[in-house]
Amino acid sequence: MPELSALEVLLAVARTGSLNAAGRELGISQQAVSSRIASTEALTGVALVTRTTHGSSLTAAGTVVAQWADRLLQVAGEVDAGLAALRHDRRSRLRVSASLTIAEHLLPGWLVSLQIAAARRGERAADVVLTAANSETVLEQVRSGAAELGFVEGPQRPKGLHSSVIAHDHLRLVVLPEHRWARRAGRRVTAAELLATAIVSREAGSGTRDALAAGLRSALGPDAVQVEPALELSTTASVRGAVLAGAGPAVLSELAVGDDLAAGRLVAIDIEGVTLLRELRAVWAGARTPPSGAARELLSHIGRARS
Repeated sequence: MPELSALEVLLAVARTGSLNAAGRELGISQQAVSSRIASTEALTGVALVTRTTHGSSLTAAGTVVAQWADRLLQVAGEVDAGLAALRHDRRSRLRVSASLTIAEHLLPGWLVSLQIAAARRGERAADVVLTAANSETVLEQVRSGAAELGFVEGPQRPKGLHSSVIAHDHLRLVVLPEHRWARRAGRRVTAAELLATAIVSREAGSGTRDALAAGLRSALGPDAVQVEPALELSTTASVRGAVLAGAGPAVLSELAVGDDLAAGRLVAIDIEGVTLLRELRAVWAGARTPPSGAARELLSHIGRARS
């Protein structure tokens, strides 16, 4: 199969009627045109061009090959234009999937500051399409290609994906001020007591729930299993609202309940022998380095904001 550049030479000879004119059109020498035609004929085993003192013309076989080549080069041009559009889309549009804590409390600030930084440079930041879900769903979306970049919370590095730590988050066990745990000296509970208490919880697959389970297993052994939740809810905001309504204790990100703790609406309870400090990670598929374009720009901006 000839290279596309060789087919372009053949079409130039067909259009101009001479090797010299074809060379001028393509910006190469007559000798280069002649060499490429000869190489193509040797490769294909087909005589393509008849050379005379009055010029050059395609043979009958060369005319057929030129018709095929014209169609092939048109398709190649469409592919090239399509790839350019995809590269532009990758630079100007970014699909992000993020766990709820990160989507609600961190990403908005990062995205706004990214836009401000781009505007100062006289540029326009990429349009970000954000999907908020639990960590398990985020990982599925990154693996399937539905999202180019993901942000998750969890006790372990996700398998089959590359990742980098972009922040840390402290989970807090919180109750209402009138709860019996809030009236204890030192405001502490044991890991075993928490394990046996029905709390308000996120759904299975959430990073918060996984981090709590990992912390309790670390303290009590691998067979430690939390009792069924008093309520199982799908968003951080709904869990917080249920605690404020008196549904029971919950373990939530300090990012989500910091204002409530400062205002005294909620009280933090320490868990003996358990520290729920977790890593927040950016995750992506493919190469070890983050995807080029908007994804890498966002991660670089987050890194600069942390430093």
